[in-house]
Parts: sequence; C-alpha cells; structure tokens
Amino acid sequence: MKHVRGPLCSIDVGDRTVETEAIDEILESFIGGRALGTKLAHDRIPFDADPLGSENRLYFATGPMQHSTMSFTGRMSATGVSPLTDGLLSSNAGGFLSRNFTGTGYSAVEITGASDELVIVHVSDDGVEFEPVPDLAEATVSETCEYIEDEHGFGSEHTTVIGPGGENQVRFASIMTSRERAFGRGGLGAIMGSKNVKAITFDGDSTRDVEIPPLQMEIHGEAAKADHPMKAQGTTSVTEYANMVEALPTRYFTDTSFEGVEGISGDRVEEKKYKKGTCSACAFACKLPTRDEESGLETEGPEYETVMAFGSNAGIDDIVDVMQSNKLCDEYGLDTISAGDVVSAYLKSEDEFGNADLIHDLVEKIAYREGVGDTLADGVDRVHDELGVENWSVKGMEFSAHDGRTLNGQGLAFATSNRGADHMYAEFYPYEYPLVDADDAFDKGGLEDKPPKLVELENINAIKDSGVICKFSRDFVTEDRIATLLDADYEELLEVGAEVVSLERHFNNQRGFDRDDDRLPYEIPDFERGLEEYYDERGWNDDGTVPDAAFEGGHGAPADD
Repeated sequence: MKHVRGPLCSIDVGDRTVETEAIDEILESFIGGRALGTKLAHDRIPFDADPLGSENRLYFATGPMQHSTMSFTGRMSATGVSPLTDGLLSSNAGGFLSRNFTGTGYSAVEITGASDELVIVHVSDDGVEFEPVPDLAEATVSETCEYIEDEHGFGSEHTTVIGPGGENQVRFASIMTSRERAFGRGGLGAIMGSKNVKAITFDGDSTRDVEIPPLQMEIHGEAAKADHPMKAQGTTSVTEYANMVEALPTRYFTDTSFEGVEGISGDRVEEKKYKKGTCSACAFACKLPTRDEESGLETEGPEYETVMAFGSNAGIDDIVDVMQSNKLCDEYGLDTISAGDVVSAYLKSEDEFGNADLIHDLVEKIAYREGVGDTLADGVDRVHDELGVENWSVKGMEFSAHDGRTLNGQGLAFATSNRGADHMYAEFYPYEYPLVDADDAFDKGGLEDKPPKLVELENINAIKDSGVICKFSRDFVTEDRIATLLDADYEELLEVGAEVVSLERHFNNQRGFDRDDDRLPYEIPDFERGLEEYYDERGWNDDGTVPDAAFEGGHGAPADD
C-alpha cells in the first residue's frame, strides 16, 4: 500500500523544543493525511484534553499523492480536538501548500504546548525557527501573508495563517493557506490561536520518493479535457437544482427553497469570475476568482456552501453581498458555513433577514469578539437558547447545505458523521439528487438500503482524505483507480478507512460521545432503524460506541485512558 514517507516533526511552542521521530510502522498502515493525523492524535492527545489548552495537539500531514503530478492532489490535512465540537476532527484544504510541505521531508508536523508570546514557526528541511511577532497581533490574513513575504520571501503558498478569529479563539476559526483556502470546519484556527501561533511556514527541497503508477497521467489528461460545469461555476453549479428539489436551507432553516435563488445562482457567480483558479498540479481548475467591477471587490468564491450560509439562509439574494461576506471570513479567518449559520440564527432572533450591512458588521464583531459577536463566536450549539432559536447543529457543528429533510440519506450522514453536520464526511447527497449515474442513485426519501452505502462512503472518503485526493475527483478516480494508485485492493482500503472512522469514534466515546449525539433537529422516516443498521454494519455497540475489542489485532491499540 502506498504511503507518505518521512519522520514526524514534533514542535513544542512553549518549550521551544523540536524532536523528530521515525513512524514508519504507522505510515505503512495509515497511508498519510487524515488517517495518519487521526492515529497520532488518538494515541498522543489525552482523552480529556481541553481543545483550547496546551495539551491539545495539532497535526499537519500530506499523503502519497502529493508526491505525484496528478490533478486533484493539491490538498493536505489538519487534525486536532475541535474547539467547536469537542471531538477529534480532521479538516483539509486545497491551494498550493502541500508540495511545499513535502519539501520539508516530514510526513507530519505536530504542534503542541503554548507559547507565552505571539510567534511564527518556520519549518524547513534545515530545521525549525521561532519568530516572535507581537506587531502582528490581530493582523488579518492578508496583512500576515504580506509580512511573511516581505520579511522572508515566502509567498502565501508556503504558509498556514490565522486571522483575528483564530487569535480570539472563535470556535469556528479557520486556518488559512494560499490566503483564500481554508482548513475550515471545526475551529482548528482557534487551536493555533490558543497556542499563540500566528502562522507556520513550510519550505525545503527534501521531498521523499514515492513511486506513483502511470495512471496518474491518464487521470490528469482527462481532468484537463473534461467539459464539466464545475470548471465554470465551481460547486455553485448545483444551487438552482438544490433549490428546485427543496434541499436549499433558507432563512435559518425555516424553509428548504429560496425565492431569491436566481440572484445567488451559479450563473451569477460565473458572471463575476474573471480568471481561472486551481490548486497545485490540478488541471480541473474549478476554483472561482471573482470580481465585482462596480465596487472593486475581489475574492475567491463564494462556493455553494457559502452561498447557502450567507445567501439563502440569511435571506440575501445579491451575489455581491455574499461575495463580501466570503471576503471578510477569509480575511478574518472564519469558516464561512458556521459563520453564516450563526449570523443567520441572530438574524432570525432579530427578524433581520436580508440585512446585508448588519451581516457584514456581525462577521467583524465575531472575529474580534466585540459586543454580540462575543456571543456568536461560540457557535449555534452554545448560543441558540440565548437567541431563542432552534439548535441547528450536530455534535456542535453547524449544518452545511444539501438539506437532509429532503435528502434523507444525507440526513443520516449528518447524524453519524464524527465531524458533525458536515456534507463532505460521507458525501451521500450526490446519490440522492442524483449527480451520479441512475444505476448508482437512490430515491431521496427514506433510508432503505442506505446505511451500508453510507458506511462505504465514509470509509472511502477517509482514504481520499489520507491519500490525499480531492473529493471532486469522483468522476475520474473510481474504485479500481484509487486501488491502483495506492497499490491496494479496494476492500483493503475500505478496511483502513473503517479503522480511521472507528479511531475517531473511539476517541470521542472517551470524551462522552454516544448515540445521543447522533441526532438531528428534525425527523426523517425510519431514522432509528437506519441508525441501528449503520451501527450493526460497523460492528459498533447499539449505544453508538466502539467496542475496545475492535482495535485488537488491527493497525493499533487505543491509548490508555
């Protein structure tokens, strides 16, 4: 089985110490990326760690595919205990960082401890340096990237950066890379903020050799030649269709379709797109550099989830207003989905849907924890009672789009996801719209025959996140192809993916998570039976916990409690 190569670099930012450690046995079993980060976190982070305490650890990792020249591989993974969900969580980001990370020669970098002053950590194949940067306190992402480039000559493709949101420990703060790409969901930016780390740079010429099969060039060529709507509109190509089938959350989940959808549709985004955008080594080029000529506003995106969160869910029908919200979140370092949802919750509490000026003011207040922003910065799960609105979250994470009230399999996927209400954990929605061939599709309603497919999708997505391979490759990186690329049987890969999901679940179980956390704020048909079938398919207990015996003879054993 192909896997990333190189030692673990462990950096204690409190003690200013650096250690390297060979982890070949873990790499051989866990590939890289999310699987590697999950295994390290499970075994090295105390089960009772405070997500914002010095004992929490943050892992960055690439996979074997970052040693290729194939499209869909310009991504990498970050893992830690989420300040938003209180559980173990991985997030991944695109852009141009991953190849510079591999240049350091490390398979993974671990950040632990907490600095007594704001620092930038510089990681290279020559070593690690700590740079105090008190003058960058509460600097925006762009300001920080400009400082690093001016002082060190590193472009933003070498950096992970937090904005004011991370420093102020907003529970859904992002880690930004390439300025506008985000390790978005779960608040990993707040972990960097709690450790007083403003940025980390990666550089070097020590990329390890990983031989990738020639199939990579065939896939790359297909990606370049494909006529695909995402090349023009990114994920917003689905906006009007989602609205038509009543799967577009609207006015803080009051409705499932939006009468103003035309003003925030994929066509409106395409009109604002002014050049191609892509990630490292990718010929698919589905990113969305956009510009509003009248105001001069430039941003990247918004993608569909942001269009939902700051558009339909906030009662906004002008794409330029959504672009501005997107820009602010990127500058301040905030996850656009959680930020948009918690702002929409506030709009509902104040009957202010559609008030763009208020929305933009609230985003700034959240980032700096000023006024009501200090309340909203903790997320919907912690503030819904104070606002007097329903708790639209799962495991503390705000909902993304692809509404589970219509797409019932996606609804179950939101409930079972160890990450919370995130659509990318399993990606069941393409099978229900459907966006796949008719032979592979499911009816939207009900859960019949869906739990086994949900388990498979969670498992293979864990492998894609470990490879690391972009989820938008599904039309190109098929079951047989991912097996070829990673030199493994598909069933073997599914087993590794299952172990990753179980490691996440086991860690969270030790923190008190169980069946009661696999819940939705709405009802779908046969939900309890579907949940039981899901647990049975995974071999878990009927209370949603993982038997300790599940780890015996596997890739690793759980850490001591």
